[in-house]
Amino acid sequence: MNELDQAGLARLRDGWISGGAMFEFAPVEWKEVATAFSPDEQERRLLAIAGQALDVALRPAAPKSLKRRPPLPVLALPMLPERLRPLLRAALKYAADARLKTRVATLVASRGFVTHPMDWMPAASDQNGPEVYAPWVDWQAGADGEKQLRREHLTAETWDDFYPAARRSALIDLRRSAPALARALIETKGASEPAEVRLALIELMRFGLGADDVPFLKSLSADRSGKVREMAGRLLARLGERSITEGQTEDPAIELSAFIEEGKSGFIRRRSTYAPIKPKSQAQQARRADLFATCYFGDLVGHFGKTESDFIGAWQFGVDDGADLFLVRMVAASGGDAAVASLADLLAAAGGRLAILGLQLTARLDSGRKRVLIRQILNDAQNLAALNMVEGAEAGWLEWGDLAKGKTLSALRSAVSGDNDVVKRNAEQYLEAIGFLASPATAEKLISEVVAAGLPPASPSLSLLRLNAALGGNPTR
Repeated sequence: MNELDQAGLARLRDGWISGGAMFEFAPVEWKEVATAFSPDEQERRLLAIAGQALDVALRPAAPKSLKRRPPLPVLALPMLPERLRPLLRAALKYAADARLKTRVATLVASRGFVTHPMDWMPAASDQNGPEVYAPWVDWQAGADGEKQLRREHLTAETWDDFYPAARRSALIDLRRSAPALARALIETKGASEPAEVRLALIELMRFGLGADDVPFLKSLSADRSGKVREMAGRLLARLGERSITEGQTEDPAIELSAFIEEGKSGFIRRRSTYAPIKPKSQAQQARRADLFATCYFGDLVGHFGKTESDFIGAWQFGVDDGADLFLVRMVAASGGDAAVASLADLLAAAGGRLAILGLQLTARLDSGRKRVLIRQILNDAQNLAALNMVEGAEAGWLEWGDLAKGKTLSALRSAVSGDNDVVKRNAEQYLEAIGFLASPATAEKLISEVVAAGLPPASPSLSLLRLNAALGGNPTR
Protein backbone atom coordinates (compact mmCIF):
# COMPACT_ATOMS: atom_id res chain seq x y z
CA MET A 1 0.00 0.00 0.00
CA ASN A 2 1.36 3.37 -1.01
CA GLU A 3 1.41 6.61 0.93
CA LEU A 4 -1.66 7.89 -0.88
CA ASP A 5 -3.70 4.88 0.24
CA GLN A 6 -2.40 5.28 3.79
CA ALA A 7 -3.43 8.95 3.78
CA GLY A 8 -6.89 7.95 2.56
CA LEU A 9 -7.26 5.43 5.36
CA ALA A 10 -6.21 8.02 7.90
CA ARG A 11 -8.89 10.39 6.56
CA LEU A 12 -11.54 7.65 6.86
CA ARG A 13 -10.44 6.85 10.41
CA ASP A 14 -10.57 10.49 11.47
CA GLY A 15 -14.01 10.83 9.94
CA TRP A 16 -15.42 7.85 11.81
CA ILE A 17 -13.88 9.11 15.05
CA SER A 18 -15.75 12.39 14.61
CA GLY A 19 -19.00 10.50 13.88
CA GLY A 20 -19.42 11.33 10.19
CA ALA A 21 -20.24 9.12 7.14
CA MET A 22 -17.15 8.53 5.03
CA PHE A 23 -18.39 6.35 2.16
CA GLU A 24 -18.15 9.20 -0.35
CA PHE A 25 -14.47 9.66 0.48
CA ALA A 26 -13.53 6.00 -0.04
CA PRO A 27 -11.44 4.85 -3.02
CA VAL A 28 -13.48 4.00 -6.11
CA GLU A 29 -12.55 0.32 -5.94
CA TRP A 30 -13.86 0.06 -2.38
CA LYS A 31 -17.16 1.75 -3.24
CA GLU A 32 -17.93 -0.97 -5.82
CA VAL A 33 -18.43 -3.60 -3.13
CA ALA A 34 -20.93 -1.47 -1.16
CA THR A 35 -22.72 0.83 -3.58
CA ALA A 36 -25.86 -1.32 -3.80
CA PHE A 37 -26.49 -1.31 -0.05
CA SER A 38 -28.05 1.06 2.44
CA PRO A 39 -25.93 3.93 3.84
CA ASP A 40 -25.43 2.13 7.15
CA GLU A 41 -24.37 -1.09 5.40
CA GLN A 42 -22.05 0.92 3.13
CA GLU A 43 -20.26 2.30 6.19
CA ARG A 44 -20.02 -1.16 7.79
CA ARG A 45 -18.57 -2.72 4.61
CA LEU A 46 -16.19 0.18 4.18
CA LEU A 47 -15.12 -0.25 7.81
CA ALA A 48 -14.47 -3.98 7.23
CA ILE A 49 -12.30 -3.26 4.19
CA ALA A 50 -10.38 -0.54 6.03
CA GLY A 51 -9.87 -2.79 9.03
CA GLN A 52 -8.49 -5.55 6.82
CA ALA A 53 -6.16 -3.09 5.14
CA LEU A 54 -4.88 -1.77 8.46
CA ASP A 55 -4.36 -5.21 10.00
CA VAL A 56 -2.75 -6.83 6.97
CA ALA A 57 -1.58 -4.40 4.34
CA LEU A 58 -0.04 -1.90 6.74
CA ARG A 59 1.69 -4.43 8.94
CA PRO A 60 5.35 -3.34 9.21
CA ALA A 61 7.63 -5.49 7.13
CA ALA A 62 10.34 -7.35 9.01
CA PRO A 63 13.74 -5.68 8.63
CA LYS A 64 16.09 -7.47 6.27
CA SER A 65 18.60 -7.88 9.10
CA LEU A 66 16.09 -9.97 11.07
CA LYS A 67 17.26 -13.58 11.27
CA ARG A 68 15.14 -16.59 12.03
CA ARG A 69 16.67 -18.42 15.02
CA PRO A 70 16.40 -22.12 15.71
CA PRO A 71 14.36 -23.19 18.74
CA LEU A 72 16.10 -22.85 22.07
CA PRO A 73 17.79 -26.20 22.80
CA VAL A 74 16.30 -28.39 25.50
CA LEU A 75 18.77 -28.84 28.35
CA ALA A 76 19.66 -32.06 30.11
CA LEU A 77 18.03 -31.05 33.40
CA PRO A 78 14.37 -30.21 34.08
CA MET A 79 13.19 -26.65 34.41
CA LEU A 80 12.86 -25.22 37.90
CA PRO A 81 9.28 -25.81 39.14
CA GLU A 82 6.97 -22.86 38.59
CA ARG A 83 6.35 -22.43 42.33
CA LEU A 84 10.07 -21.74 42.91
CA ARG A 85 10.51 -19.21 40.10
CA PRO A 86 9.51 -16.19 42.24
CA LEU A 87 12.24 -17.14 44.74
CA LEU A 88 14.73 -17.53 41.90
CA ARG A 89 13.82 -14.15 40.44
CA ALA A 90 14.22 -12.52 43.86
CA ALA A 91 17.67 -14.07 44.29
CA LEU A 92 18.71 -12.99 40.79
CA LYS A 93 17.44 -9.46 41.44
CA TYR A 94 19.51 -9.20 44.62
CA ALA A 95 22.66 -10.56 42.89
CA ALA A 96 24.64 -7.45 42.02
CA ASP A 97 26.44 -8.55 38.88
CA ALA A 98 26.67 -11.25 36.23
CA ARG A 99 29.12 -13.33 38.26
CA LEU A 100 26.78 -13.47 41.25
CA LYS A 101 23.78 -14.23 39.03
CA THR A 102 25.74 -17.14 37.57
CA ARG A 103 26.34 -18.32 41.12
CA VAL A 104 22.57 -18.40 41.69
CA ALA A 105 22.17 -20.51 38.54
CA THR A 106 24.98 -22.78 39.77
CA LEU A 107 23.14 -23.40 43.04
CA VAL A 108 19.98 -24.26 41.10
CA ALA A 109 21.93 -26.64 38.82
CA SER A 110 23.49 -28.33 41.84
CA ARG A 111 19.97 -29.29 42.91
CA GLY A 112 19.13 -30.79 39.55
CA PHE A 113 17.31 -27.95 37.79
CA VAL A 114 17.89 -25.30 35.16
CA THR A 115 16.38 -21.85 35.11
CA HIS A 116 13.56 -20.70 32.89
CA PRO A 117 15.11 -18.76 29.99
CA MET A 118 12.95 -15.75 30.83
CA ASP A 119 14.54 -15.67 34.29
CA TRP A 120 18.22 -16.23 33.47
CA MET A 121 20.29 -17.19 30.47
CA PRO A 122 24.09 -17.41 30.18
CA ALA A 123 25.83 -14.89 27.97
CA ALA A 124 27.45 -15.98 24.72
CA SER A 125 30.86 -15.47 26.33
CA ASP A 126 30.02 -17.24 29.57
CA GLN A 127 32.61 -19.96 30.22
CA ASN A 128 32.18 -20.20 33.98
CA GLY A 129 28.55 -21.19 34.30
CA PRO A 130 27.25 -24.71 34.86
CA GLU A 131 28.16 -26.99 31.96
CA VAL A 132 24.53 -27.99 31.50
CA TYR A 133 23.95 -24.57 29.89
CA ALA A 134 26.54 -25.11 27.12
CA PRO A 135 23.82 -25.52 24.40
CA TRP A 136 22.32 -22.18 25.44
CA VAL A 137 25.74 -20.49 25.37
CA ASP A 138 26.16 -21.69 21.80
CA TRP A 139 22.61 -20.62 20.95
CA GLN A 140 23.36 -17.15 22.33
CA ALA A 141 26.53 -17.07 20.26
CA GLY A 142 24.48 -17.49 17.12
CA ALA A 143 24.24 -21.21 16.53
CA ASP A 144 22.16 -21.34 13.37
CA GLY A 145 20.87 -24.87 13.64
CA GLU A 146 22.89 -26.20 10.73
CA LYS A 147 25.08 -28.16 13.09
CA GLN A 148 24.10 -30.62 15.71
CA LEU A 149 24.28 -29.62 19.33
CA ARG A 150 26.28 -32.37 21.06
CA ARG A 151 24.25 -35.35 19.99
CA GLU A 152 27.21 -37.70 19.73
CA HIS A 153 30.73 -38.24 21.03
CA LEU A 154 33.41 -35.74 20.17
CA THR A 155 35.86 -37.17 17.65
CA ALA A 156 37.97 -35.78 14.84
CA GLU A 157 35.10 -36.57 12.47
CA THR A 158 32.43 -34.88 14.64
CA TRP A 159 34.64 -31.95 15.72
CA ASP A 160 32.90 -29.46 13.44
CA ASP A 161 29.46 -30.68 14.52
CA PHE A 162 30.03 -29.18 17.96
CA TYR A 163 29.63 -25.52 18.73
CA PRO A 164 32.39 -23.98 20.92
CA ALA A 165 30.75 -24.24 24.35
CA ALA A 166 29.50 -27.79 23.75
CA ARG A 167 32.94 -28.75 22.38
CA ARG A 168 34.66 -27.26 25.43
CA SER A 169 32.36 -29.21 27.74
CA ALA A 170 32.97 -32.42 25.77
CA LEU A 171 36.75 -31.89 25.81
CA ILE A 172 36.75 -31.36 29.59
CA ASP A 173 34.85 -34.61 30.02
CA LEU A 174 37.27 -36.36 27.68
CA ARG A 175 40.34 -34.98 29.46
CA ARG A 176 38.98 -36.41 32.71
CA SER A 177 38.14 -39.83 31.30
CA ALA A 178 40.60 -40.31 28.42
CA PRO A 179 43.25 -37.55 28.54
CA ALA A 180 45.36 -39.00 25.72
CA LEU A 181 42.38 -39.05 23.36
CA ALA A 182 41.51 -35.47 24.21
CA ARG A 183 45.14 -34.41 23.75
CA ALA A 184 45.21 -36.02 20.31
CA LEU A 185 42.09 -34.08 19.32
CA ILE A 186 43.53 -30.79 20.57
CA GLU A 187 46.77 -31.49 18.73
CA THR A 188 45.06 -32.52 15.50
CA LYS A 189 42.23 -30.02 15.29
CA GLY A 190 43.66 -27.14 17.30
CA ALA A 191 46.58 -26.49 14.97
CA SER A 192 44.34 -24.93 12.34
CA GLU A 193 42.39 -22.78 14.78
CA PRO A 194 43.16 -19.07 15.35
CA ALA A 195 45.40 -18.15 18.29
CA GLU A 196 42.56 -17.21 20.63
CA VAL A 197 40.80 -20.55 20.12
CA ARG A 198 44.10 -22.44 20.25
CA LEU A 199 44.90 -20.82 23.59
CA ALA A 200 41.51 -21.84 25.02
CA LEU A 201 42.08 -25.42 23.88
CA ILE A 202 45.57 -25.62 25.39
CA GLU A 203 44.20 -24.19 28.64
CA LEU A 204 41.94 -27.25 28.89
CA MET A 205 45.05 -29.43 29.18
CA ARG A 206 45.06 -28.55 32.90
CA PHE A 207 42.32 -31.14 33.30
CA GLY A 208 43.98 -34.53 33.67
CA LEU A 209 47.45 -33.00 33.19
CA GLY A 210 50.12 -35.69 33.27
CA ALA A 211 53.60 -36.67 32.18
CA ASP A 212 52.27 -38.03 28.89
CA ASP A 213 51.39 -34.47 27.90
CA VAL A 214 55.01 -33.27 28.07
CA PRO A 215 56.06 -34.01 24.44
CA PHE A 216 53.03 -32.22 22.99
CA LEU A 217 53.40 -29.24 25.33
CA LYS A 218 57.09 -28.99 24.47
CA SER A 219 56.21 -28.96 20.79
CA LEU A 220 54.20 -25.78 21.43
CA SER A 221 57.43 -23.89 22.11
CA ALA A 222 57.39 -23.25 18.35
CA ASP A 223 53.77 -22.07 18.29
CA ARG A 224 53.26 -18.77 16.49
CA SER A 225 51.32 -17.30 19.43
CA GLY A 226 53.26 -15.98 22.41
CA LYS A 227 50.26 -16.57 24.70
CA VAL A 228 50.07 -20.22 23.64
CA ARG A 229 53.80 -20.65 24.28
CA GLU A 230 53.41 -19.06 27.72
CA MET A 231 50.44 -21.26 28.61
CA ALA A 232 52.31 -24.40 27.50
CA GLY A 233 55.33 -23.32 29.56
CA ARG A 234 53.27 -22.94 32.72
CA LEU A 235 51.67 -26.33 32.23
CA LEU A 236 55.11 -27.85 31.74
CA ALA A 237 56.31 -26.12 34.91
CA ARG A 238 53.45 -27.75 36.82
CA LEU A 239 54.84 -31.07 35.63
CA GLY A 240 58.30 -30.23 36.95
CA GLU A 241 59.83 -29.19 33.63
CA ARG A 242 62.33 -26.37 33.94
CA SER A 243 62.09 -23.46 31.52
CA ILE A 244 65.83 -22.77 31.74
CA THR A 245 67.98 -25.20 29.81
CA GLU A 246 71.56 -26.06 30.65
CA GLY A 247 73.96 -23.51 29.27
CA GLN A 248 71.34 -20.78 29.06
CA THR A 249 72.90 -17.55 30.35
CA GLU A 250 69.83 -15.43 31.05
CA ASP A 251 67.77 -16.72 33.94
CA PRO A 252 65.23 -14.31 35.44
CA ALA A 253 64.82 -16.71 38.37
CA ILE A 254 68.37 -15.78 39.46
CA GLU A 255 67.36 -12.11 39.47
CA LEU A 256 64.25 -13.00 41.48
CA SER A 257 66.29 -15.04 43.96
CA ALA A 258 68.26 -11.86 44.76
CA PHE A 259 65.06 -10.52 46.33
CA ILE A 260 64.99 -13.49 48.73
CA GLU A 261 67.25 -13.95 51.72
CA GLU A 262 68.30 -17.45 52.71
CA GLY A 263 68.82 -18.00 56.42
CA LYS A 264 68.97 -20.68 59.08
CA SER A 265 66.85 -21.47 62.09
CA GLY A 266 67.09 -23.96 64.97
CA PHE A 267 70.00 -24.53 67.34
CA ILE A 268 70.58 -28.22 66.69
CA ARG A 269 69.07 -28.97 63.31
CA ARG A 270 69.84 -25.95 61.25
CA ARG A 271 66.94 -25.53 58.83
CA SER A 272 66.92 -23.23 55.85
CA THR A 273 64.53 -20.30 55.86
CA TYR A 274 63.61 -17.98 53.02
CA ALA A 275 62.39 -14.46 53.62
CA PRO A 276 61.66 -11.65 51.15
CA ILE A 277 64.09 -8.73 51.09
CA LYS A 278 62.33 -5.39 51.18
CA PRO A 279 62.84 -3.54 47.85
CA LYS A 280 64.79 -0.29 48.13
CA SER A 281 62.70 1.63 45.61
CA GLN A 282 59.41 1.53 43.78
CA ALA A 283 61.27 0.49 40.65
CA GLN A 284 62.70 -2.52 42.47
CA GLN A 285 59.29 -3.29 43.90
CA ALA A 286 57.75 -3.26 40.44
CA ARG A 287 60.56 -5.41 39.05
CA ARG A 288 60.10 -7.94 41.86
CA ALA A 289 56.36 -8.14 41.16
CA ASP A 290 57.02 -8.66 37.46
CA LEU A 291 59.54 -11.44 38.15
CA PHE A 292 57.17 -13.24 40.50
CA ALA A 293 54.48 -13.05 37.81
CA THR A 294 56.62 -14.28 34.93
CA CYS A 295 59.08 -16.77 36.46
CA TYR A 296 58.18 -20.36 37.15
CA PHE A 297 58.18 -21.64 40.71
CA GLY A 298 60.27 -24.68 39.82
CA ASP A 299 62.99 -22.47 38.35
CA LEU A 300 63.12 -20.37 41.54
CA VAL A 301 63.36 -23.27 43.98
CA GLY A 302 65.84 -25.01 41.67
CA HIS A 303 68.16 -22.06 42.15
CA PHE A 304 68.12 -22.68 45.92
CA GLY A 305 68.53 -26.43 45.47
CA LYS A 306 65.26 -27.23 47.21
CA THR A 307 62.11 -29.11 46.38
CA GLU A 308 58.98 -27.06 45.89
CA SER A 309 57.38 -28.35 49.10
CA ASP A 310 60.57 -27.75 51.14
CA PHE A 311 60.79 -24.18 49.90
CA ILE A 312 57.14 -23.53 50.81
CA GLY A 313 57.69 -24.94 54.28
CA ALA A 314 60.71 -22.67 54.78
CA TRP A 315 59.10 -19.46 53.48
CA GLN A 316 58.73 -16.82 56.21
CA PHE A 317 55.14 -15.67 55.86
CA GLY A 318 54.28 -12.34 57.44
CA VAL A 319 57.56 -10.54 56.69
CA ASP A 320 56.17 -8.87 53.56
CA ASP A 321 52.46 -9.23 52.73
CA GLY A 322 53.06 -8.30 49.10
CA ALA A 323 55.74 -10.93 48.64
CA ASP A 324 53.49 -13.51 50.29
CA LEU A 325 50.75 -12.79 47.77
CA PHE A 326 53.19 -12.90 44.83
CA LEU A 327 54.57 -16.24 45.97
CA VAL A 328 51.13 -17.81 46.40
CA ARG A 329 50.08 -16.61 42.94
CA MET A 330 53.33 -17.97 41.51
CA VAL A 331 52.68 -21.38 43.01
CA ALA A 332 49.09 -21.31 41.73
CA ALA A 333 50.31 -20.54 38.20
CA SER A 334 53.30 -22.84 37.84
CA GLY A 335 53.77 -24.96 40.96
CA GLY A 336 53.33 -28.70 40.90
CA ASP A 337 50.19 -30.31 42.29
CA ALA A 338 52.02 -31.43 45.46
CA ALA A 339 53.31 -27.90 46.06
CA VAL A 340 49.83 -26.42 45.62
CA ALA A 341 48.34 -28.92 48.06
CA SER A 342 51.16 -28.38 50.56
CA LEU A 343 50.77 -24.61 50.43
CA ALA A 344 46.98 -24.82 50.78
CA ASP A 345 47.33 -27.03 53.86
CA LEU A 346 49.87 -24.66 55.40
CA LEU A 347 47.72 -21.57 54.82
CA ALA A 348 44.54 -23.21 56.06
CA ALA A 349 46.28 -24.36 59.23
CA ALA A 350 47.64 -20.87 59.84
CA GLY A 351 44.16 -19.34 59.56
CA GLY A 352 43.44 -15.61 59.58
CA ARG A 353 44.98 -13.60 56.77
CA LEU A 354 46.94 -16.55 55.42
CA ALA A 355 43.80 -18.66 55.01
CA ILE A 356 42.31 -15.87 52.90
CA LEU A 357 45.54 -15.85 50.88
CA GLY A 358 44.87 -19.52 50.16
CA LEU A 359 41.85 -18.56 48.05
CA GLN A 360 44.36 -17.71 45.30
CA LEU A 361 44.84 -21.46 44.96
CA THR A 362 41.19 -22.56 44.73
CA ALA A 363 41.24 -23.08 40.96
CA ARG A 364 43.73 -25.92 41.50
CA LEU A 365 42.38 -27.45 44.70
CA ASP A 366 40.17 -30.47 45.08
CA SER A 367 36.80 -29.93 46.73
CA GLY A 368 38.07 -31.21 50.09
CA ARG A 369 40.82 -28.59 50.41
CA LYS A 370 38.50 -25.84 49.18
CA ARG A 371 36.08 -26.72 51.95
CA VAL A 372 38.84 -26.72 54.57
CA LEU A 373 39.88 -23.22 53.51
CA ILE A 374 36.31 -21.91 53.50
CA ARG A 375 35.56 -23.47 56.87
CA GLN A 376 38.69 -21.84 58.29
CA ILE A 377 37.65 -18.41 56.97
CA LEU A 378 34.20 -18.88 58.50
CA ASN A 379 35.74 -20.01 61.74
CA ASP A 380 37.94 -16.90 61.94
CA ALA A 381 35.21 -14.51 60.67
CA GLN A 382 37.93 -11.89 60.21
CA ASN A 383 37.19 -11.15 56.59
CA LEU A 384 33.99 -12.81 55.44
CA ALA A 385 33.98 -10.61 52.34
CA ALA A 386 36.69 -12.94 51.02
CA LEU A 387 33.98 -15.57 50.52
CA ASN A 388 32.86 -13.62 47.47
CA MET A 389 36.31 -14.24 45.96
CA VAL A 390 35.90 -18.00 46.02
CA GLU A 391 35.88 -19.39 42.50
CA GLY A 392 34.83 -22.89 41.61
CA ALA A 393 33.45 -23.73 45.03
CA GLU A 394 30.72 -26.31 45.22
CA ALA A 395 27.24 -25.24 46.28
CA GLY A 396 25.16 -26.48 49.16
CA TRP A 397 27.55 -28.39 51.43
CA LEU A 398 28.06 -26.09 54.43
CA GLU A 399 26.53 -27.62 57.53
CA TRP A 400 25.15 -25.82 60.56
CA GLY A 401 28.00 -26.99 62.75
CA ASP A 402 30.47 -25.18 60.48
CA LEU A 403 28.77 -21.91 61.35
CA ALA A 404 27.87 -22.57 64.96
CA LYS A 405 31.31 -23.64 66.18
CA GLY A 406 33.17 -20.63 64.73
CA LYS A 407 32.82 -16.88 65.03
CA THR A 408 30.67 -16.30 61.95
CA LEU A 409 27.25 -16.84 63.51
CA SER A 410 27.91 -14.53 66.46
CA ALA A 411 29.40 -11.94 64.08
CA LEU A 412 26.28 -12.03 61.90
CA ARG A 413 23.95 -11.76 64.90
CA SER A 414 25.90 -8.81 66.25
CA ALA A 415 25.96 -7.06 62.87
CA VAL A 416 22.24 -7.32 62.10
CA SER A 417 21.21 -6.32 65.62
CA GLY A 418 23.54 -3.33 65.79
CA ASP A 419 23.06 0.28 64.71
CA ASN A 420 25.96 0.50 62.27
CA ASP A 421 24.39 0.54 58.80
CA VAL A 422 27.68 -0.19 57.02
CA VAL A 423 28.34 -3.26 59.17
CA LYS A 424 24.75 -4.36 58.63
CA ARG A 425 25.01 -4.03 54.84
CA ASN A 426 28.26 -5.99 54.84
CA ALA A 427 26.62 -8.74 56.88
CA GLU A 428 23.79 -8.94 54.34
CA GLN A 429 26.37 -9.51 51.60
CA TYR A 430 27.92 -12.30 53.65
CA LEU A 431 24.47 -13.89 53.90
CA GLU A 432 24.38 -14.00 50.11
CA ALA A 433 27.72 -15.81 49.97
CA ILE A 434 26.69 -18.26 52.68
CA GLY A 435 23.37 -18.74 50.89
CA PHE A 436 25.32 -20.35 48.05
CA LEU A 437 27.51 -22.56 50.24
CA ALA A 438 24.92 -23.71 52.77
CA SER A 439 23.00 -26.95 52.77
CA PRO A 440 19.19 -26.50 52.68
CA ALA A 441 18.88 -27.24 56.40
CA THR A 442 21.65 -24.76 57.22
CA ALA A 443 20.02 -22.12 55.03
CA GLU A 444 16.68 -22.54 56.76
CA LYS A 445 18.20 -22.38 60.24
CA LEU A 446 20.36 -19.36 59.40
CA ILE A 447 17.28 -17.44 58.22
CA SER A 448 15.65 -18.04 61.59
CA GLU A 449 18.78 -16.98 63.46
CA VAL A 450 19.34 -13.66 61.70
CA VAL A 451 15.62 -12.78 61.71
CA ALA A 452 15.54 -13.45 65.44
CA ALA A 453 18.58 -11.18 65.75
CA GLY A 454 16.71 -8.33 64.11
CA LEU A 455 16.99 -8.65 60.33
CA PRO A 456 13.57 -7.93 58.71
CA PRO A 457 12.04 -11.20 57.46
CA ALA A 458 11.40 -9.61 54.07
CA SER A 459 15.00 -8.47 53.62
CA PRO A 460 16.18 -9.11 50.01
CA SER A 461 19.50 -10.32 51.42
CA LEU A 462 17.72 -13.51 52.48
CA SER A 463 16.66 -14.29 48.90
CA LEU A 464 19.35 -16.84 48.09
CA LEU A 465 19.00 -18.50 51.49
CA ARG A 466 15.25 -18.83 50.92
CA LEU A 467 15.77 -20.30 47.46
CA ASN A 468 18.39 -22.66 48.84
CA ALA A 469 16.08 -23.87 51.61
CA ALA A 470 13.17 -24.28 49.20
CA LEU A 471 15.35 -26.40 46.88
CA GLY A 472 15.92 -28.93 49.65
CA GLY A 473 14.50 -32.42 49.57
CA ASN A 474 14.26 -34.48 46.44
CA PRO A 475 16.07 -32.40 43.80
CA THR A 476 14.18 -34.00 40.95
CA ARG A 477 10.79 -32.74 42.06
